[in-house]
Amino acid sequence: MKRKIRIYYHLVFSVISILFINQAVFSQNLNENPELDKKVKAFLSDKRYSWRDMNVPASDGQLLFDIIVENGYKNAVEIGTSTGHSGVWIAWALSKTGGKLITFEIDEQRHKEALANFEEAGVAEYVDARLGDAHQLVPQLKGPIDFVFSDADKTWYKNYFVDIAPKMEVGGCFTAHNITQGRRMSGIGEFVKYIESLTNFETTYNNKGGGVSISYKTNKN
Repeated sequence: MKRKIRIYYHLVFSVISILFINQAVFSQNLNENPELDKKVKAFLSDKRYSWRDMNVPASDGQLLFDIIVENGYKNAVEIGTSTGHSGVWIAWALSKTGGKLITFEIDEQRHKEALANFEEAGVAEYVDARLGDAHQLVPQLKGPIDFVFSDADKTWYKNYFVDIAPKMEVGGCFTAHNITQGRRMSGIGEFVKYIESLTNFETTYNNKGGGVSISYKTNKN
């Protein structure tokens, strides 16, 4: 029995060690750009209390940034650009991993403001901002996709997920805004019930800020 316990703890320790080693190796491979970091931080600081038009709070932007950087995601999709607050955080993270963001916005004025904000923040080269109806554009996306942030019409959350999930890589992450574990408003309730029923995604919730569901794809089926 003692031998089995020692073997068990050895295996656990080995797995934890591998995870830490992989994280350390990846951290060393991040693209360093101090000038861009300085520019983005100044932009976000200056704009911190001026975001409107359904933009995310800074705490949610930081959450998205951390998820992308920690996992090394490169192929990101955002549904609902608004005027670009979350997109700046996502693009900033992708500048470190060598990736790019495709983001959709249906409103032309918000789209134009987002483009200006991406330029001002210094992250425009990491963003492919598309004007149009995500109901039509999202199904046209091609994989592989490893990160998604959904923050558009809540009644369509499930549809967006169904369209994108098969194109996501194993290990990829689908996040959605304005969701906590107990929230069941129109559209969101259906979406939450659906993602929690899946056997190939594991979902947790971050209740800070506006609330974010975080679903990692664990296998293809």
